[in-house]
Amino acid sequence: MSGTSLDGVDAAMLQTDGRRIFAFGDSGYRRYTDGERKVLRAALGRWPGEDVSAAETVILDAHAELLASFPQAELVGFHGQTLAHEPRGRGTWQIGDGAALAERLGRDVVYDFRSADVALGGEGAPLAPFFHFACAQWMGASEPVAFLNLGGVGNLTWVDPRRAAPEQDGALLAFDTGPANAPLNDLVAQRLGLDCDRDGELAARGAVVDGALELFLQEDYFRRMPPKSLDRDDFSLMLDLVRELDDADAAATMTAMAATAVMLGMEHCPIPPARLLVCGGGRHNPVMMRMLSAGLDCAVEPVETAGLDGDMLEAQAFAYLAVRIMRRMPTSAPSTTGVAAPVSGGQIARI
Repeated sequence: MSGTSLDGVDAAMLQTDGRRIFAFGDSGYRRYTDGERKVLRAALGRWPGEDVSAAETVILDAHAELLASFPQAELVGFHGQTLAHEPRGRGTWQIGDGAALAERLGRDVVYDFRSADVALGGEGAPLAPFFHFACAQWMGASEPVAFLNLGGVGNLTWVDPRRAAPEQDGALLAFDTGPANAPLNDLVAQRLGLDCDRDGELAARGAVVDGALELFLQEDYFRRMPPKSLDRDDFSLMLDLVRELDDADAAATMTAMAATAVMLGMEHCPIPPARLLVCGGGRHNPVMMRMLSAGLDCAVEPVETAGLDGDMLEAQAFAYLAVRIMRRMPTSAPSTTGVAAPVSGGQIARI
């Protein structure tokens, strides 16, 4: 998995039949260099037909390098890098040559996970919910729980683990809550040359400016009913809203924007969840976690409290989905992406 925060590539082993999780295995991380990150940033927002060959080379080389250290993997799920996502317009596009990666690794590779869903009227995102359903059952959850991924974009999955399958009515509700780490990362990169507000240190020194927060919450996206999804840069206006603020107040205000978007999203849950389990880089931000805890009625905890790995959950999800695709099982449903009917997406590059 290479996400919209552009920090690097995550890889994780998973043993599964596409329904149950039997075991979690080794994991690894390959950080992008500053030069590679610059190349990927330059390609964001581009569509097929525009030259992104340099970015494609970065993605292929970084993934091949990391995956070479997992020779025991029988199958690889290769998400690629999302450059543009416009499900109600031009579609969705992830670069990443699955056939070239399969040739390098000498193993079958599943890739292009989102296009089939969008072609059938879905949002193409989020795609981790079917895996979250398996995680809730692996945990032994007996009542609804919710998973919140705070990556570049925030996405929420509400799970009722008492249902028999993730595509069953009432099993899942999922959608993007709003921007999460991406705009904040862009802010500190532009102003301070940093890749993120590590441990929320900058936001902790600042104060939330209510006027900017209120303007942010006027966006039409928050009034749309789920399922719904976002592109990484859909909320680039956030940088304009904090342009006149000093660094600390800008970081605190943008952190509050992301947290408040989650709070609004939680109102869509059919039944209030017993726990909100947070994964992704945002769970390492104490300011973000305190804001969520203060604004929500349920327990807000990092997924590690449930025995899961919050840094690798997305990578594990695409391993899980790869097996489902090989076995022609659905990977999304009306309640997760708004697709017309449960669909199994993806292409398979076989060796």
